[in-house]
Amino acid sequence: MKLPISKRLLLCAELITSCDTVADVGTDHGYLGIYLLRQGICRHVIASDLREKPLASARANAALFGVQDHITFLQSDGLESIPPGSFQTLVLAGMGGDLIARILEQAPWLKDEGVTLILQPQSAMHDLRRFLSETGWHICRERLARDGHFLYAVMEAKPGQGSALTPAEQYLSPALRQSGDPLFAQYEARMILALERTVAGIEQSKDPADLEKLDYYRAALQELSAQRERSDLR
Repeated sequence: MKLPISKRLLLCAELITSCDTVADVGTDHGYLGIYLLRQGICRHVIASDLREKPLASARANAALFGVQDHITFLQSDGLESIPPGSFQTLVLAGMGGDLIARILEQAPWLKDEGVTLILQPQSAMHDLRRFLSETGWHICRERLARDGHFLYAVMEAKPGQGSALTPAEQYLSPALRQSGDPLFAQYEARMILALERTVAGIEQSKDPADLEKLDYYRAALQELSAQRERSDLR
């Protein structure tokens, strides 16, 4: 029986280094944990979700694929019910970057435990990268996955104070730029287009709340455009 796992979750799995226990927070159907166990990437999985219904689905799927004895299922708001020291790798996938940042902010012990983060934000990627750089996390690797019409960024972060990211680096991290990912050029073009629309929208609306951020968006757009021009000249 084939496991119906998405390309973005397969990329998350690809970035996980073999370890004893992986915590998959926001597990949904549990497919990532099942895949990790069947591939021998880890020996045990802690699968948590805020709601009982997804957990019930994950339990059923784990039983279907014969790995239920190697998964601990927990109903938890973020890491609230997961004991420190019980895992080596934490996966936060399929949720907004702002929510990922909130979960990490509420668990400062992750850095003390030396936990490796595998993060796949659905939105606010630039805000998440900025948060990581400002709170003692270093983005070691970042790759891209295409699922349908969408491009998803998946990042590996470890404790360690990296340098502050410029506005452009918050949209395209140094790790992603150096990855050689075949989808990079498309992702770069999408980021530039999104910033062009954001800047144009703010300039037209002249909303005071948005105008405060205009310099930031302009700086990111100018730097990304200059980097693309330099790349095109090579």
